[in-house]
Amino acid sequence: MAEAADRMTARAAIGLVADAFTEHAPPPAAPERPDGHDGPLAWEGYGEARARAAERTGESESVVFGEAEVAGVRCALLAFEFGFLGGSLGRRAGDRLCAAYRLARERGMPLVSLVATGGSRMQEGMVALTQLQRVARESVLLREAGVPHVAVVRDPATGGGWATVGAGADVVLALPGAQVGFAGARVRPADADPAAYTAEGQLAAGHVDAVVPPGALRTVLGRWLTALTRPAPGAVPPPVLPGGGEGLPGSGWEAVTRARDPRRPRAEAYLDACFEERLPLTGDRCGGTDPGMLCGVGLRDGFGVVYAAQGGTATRPAGYRTAARAVRLADRLGLPVLTLVDTPGAANDAEAERAGAGPAIAEMFAAVAGARVPVTTLVVGEGGSGGALALAAPGNTWATRDSYFSVIAPELAAAILKRPPQDAPRTAGQLRLRPQDLVELGFVRGIV
Repeated sequence: MAEAADRMTARAAIGLVADAFTEHAPPPAAPERPDGHDGPLAWEGYGEARARAAERTGESESVVFGEAEVAGVRCALLAFEFGFLGGSLGRRAGDRLCAAYRLARERGMPLVSLVATGGSRMQEGMVALTQLQRVARESVLLREAGVPHVAVVRDPATGGGWATVGAGADVVLALPGAQVGFAGARVRPADADPAAYTAEGQLAAGHVDAVVPPGALRTVLGRWLTALTRPAPGAVPPPVLPGGGEGLPGSGWEAVTRARDPRRPRAEAYLDACFEERLPLTGDRCGGTDPGMLCGVGLRDGFGVVYAAQGGTATRPAGYRTAARAVRLADRLGLPVLTLVDTPGAANDAEAERAGAGPAIAEMFAAVAGARVPVTTLVVGEGGSGGALALAAPGNTWATRDSYFSVIAPELAAAILKRPPQDAPRTAGQLRLRPQDLVELGFVRGIV
């Protein structure tokens, strides 16, 4: 294991991220039956095992919680103590988890979870397993209250603790080399690929947003908490790049060729012009990522803005799902949204169809249509049909001079009309896809 994945104590993990921490007393423990000493199952030796764990760790349970300050942001914080029976979840641990979620919700503070757990505590049987339902309910209430939750997964983060507290967070950060996965090391198939159960493997599969070295964790976590709790006021203006650039395209085909020119500015340039810093949201949480879709939360004058930007490639289903996830997060937390359109269209190969291209695009349309926060769109390159329109804000879409938007690519339109390929330029003119045409048609508000 890398140094970041060393099994630090709960207190050490808290010290890694928090400038100050005030522990809260645990809620009164519910009576345990049939034998209070050996737990609800009267598991022989369970009471002695808890006593030994308490003596060894100095903790009375596997979860510590309270209020903290991280980079100047007040938050509720919980940390698992893996040394206490493997950081497992029993009834008393569930009480503390639920109390931490309620603390965040009732005081309107973001929740930070430092997760290191092996799962549910088998010595408490179904009593332990049902703690996952309790945590899931608190997670729903936290989301409904518009309170953000950032999880940091340590080593190991497995079982129900990963599947609820960790994977259920809005943003998931991980320490390098940490074991992360629903299946713990002793219950995986013998031929399972070990890389799939690592922080890096989960990042590649779109289940973790970033792998952060321990030395940078406090800073990164503080930036996330700032971005998620300080929404930028009002709609974001479309970003403008320095320099005059060329004039407007004279023909539809010129607009197409300029938008396809590899030398024109791409999404990265516009995002850099808009934000001092960007924090990535990675993956669709369904096992997919799309390098051609950049999503995250940007800091603009110290305030948070969610962005989703196409990078000029055919957008994959995972890209749409990731962007929809970002827009839904923005809507829940009151953050304005900036989308950048630049794609020849949605990916249409067999793999994309199997991955649910249609449902993913529908999900994106619904996220934008249902957003209660202001959404601003800038078309920076190709606007290829519905695969591009899914990111566009009705009534607040702008265009650059190096862009076009069309119901279909001119080459494909010519083919459908049974025209020869050399008629594509004429067809482009008929489609009225230039930026100035889009203004006249009322689709875009203006040209930047």
